[in-house]
Amino acid sequence: MEEREFSWDDTITKDASDYIMLSEGDYNFTVDSFERGRHPGSEKLPPCNKAILTLRIEAAEGTARITHNLFLHSKTEGMLSAFFACIGQKKKGEPLKMNWGAVPGSTGRCKVGIHTYTNKDGEERRSNDIKRFYPKEDGPAFKAGEF
Repeated sequence: MEEREFSWDDTITKDASDYIMLSEGDYNFTVDSFERGRHPGSEKLPPCNKAILTLRIEAAEGTARITHNLFLHSKTEGMLSAFFACIGQKKKGEPLKMNWGAVPGSTGRCKVGIHTYTNKDGEERRSNDIKRFYPKEDGPAFKAGEF
């Protein structure tokens, strides 16, 4: 289903909480979208461009969507390489000019973890995050419906 703006007279159908929390493990994903953003800088990383990815994972629990940031900086070049190897664009030992136009719709396999944090109201929360991207040529083999 495509995202869209609602008009004042539209009918809504989703329930309040469609959030799916996945168990830690390995999953196939599809890149639903990516947008260009800017990291303002932090203790660990200076200001730089970032790609904001939305990854869709079809699992027994339902369809989960995980937002993942890729920072375009030399400190995180290994993470960029891992992502592009995962979606089949980068080959080991070869340089790659990143083709962002081919990222939406790409597929790969990743390790999903659970991140625990405290929100601004002091409440402990949990969300899924990506721990690792597996290279396309040697990632754990898995096809939908096979276990």
